[in-house]
Amino acid sequence: MSYWPLIGVALVVLGFALRMNPALVVVGAGVVTGLVAGYTPVAVLELLGEAFTKQRYLAIFLLTLPVIGLLERHGLKERAQAWIATLRGATAGRLLIVYLAARQLTAALGLNSLGGHPQTVRPLLSPMAEGAAEARNGRLPEAERERLKALSAATDNVGLFFGEDIFIAFGAVLLMQGFFAENGIVLEPLHIALWGIPTALCAFAIHGARLSRLDGRLAREAARLQAGGAGGDTAEAIGVGVDTGAAGRAADIASSGDAGPASWNTADPAGTAAPASAASAAGAADPDPEPAAGGPAS
Repeated sequence: MSYWPLIGVALVVLGFALRMNPALVVVGAGVVTGLVAGYTPVAVLELLGEAFTKQRYLAIFLLTLPVIGLLERHGLKERAQAWIATLRGATAGRLLIVYLAARQLTAALGLNSLGGHPQTVRPLLSPMAEGAAEARNGRLPEAERERLKALSAATDNVGLFFGEDIFIAFGAVLLMQGFFAENGIVLEPLHIALWGIPTALCAFAIHGARLSRLDGRLAREAARLQAGGAGGDTAEAIGVGVDTGAAGRAADIASSGDAGPASWNTADPAGTAAPASAASAAGAADPDPEPAAGGPAS
């Protein structure tokens, strides 16, 4: 038995670690796996095409993208933010906790398409969480806005992942039932699904605890930003007051006609020159002073 075909798993892990395009990584890993397993390039392409045609109904969600784009263009996100801001008790944390519970319950009933990133999180849940947070804490910084988007997407993932394991007709439940049957262990899908309930409850409690701390952290961040803004305004006001005082003193000196002591002059920092008013008085008392000794008489 050759283990070389498992190199595709390593390629997938490496591609995701390098944050490459997921579709390119998966297709590339599949092609490499087929070639290593001894298939010709044409046979690999045939397998990929056959798999796509058999599962083409999975791409039907692409039809919803133009509709969602038109709704966003005509103000769906803005209306969602405005509506959630009118609810007094609504906060970002409470909203996400309610969505987590609803997502788990609907996924447990097999209604996976009622939520999702393209049709619910991006156009509705994320804007509503931002609107609820800004209604209580003011405008959010960009870092907190991105964190809210990430938490909204994570809430949808947690609710779907742990909720769908309770549905008896879920593919993973049937896969586990078939695996056990091949190894001589007879289990009903209902028994497997029931054991998914404790896991779903634990997931709800853990992620709900994270979301319950979200509102407090947003409030602390808003208070910190307000304190920083108030400090900056105070410093600016003090600076303006100092400049205004200096300008006022200069205006008083200019209006009085007295230039002040010569030490105010930057050209004579030591203050050795006589005041301008004293020099003027001396010139008025002796309009024709005697020349210095040894000098020519005028």
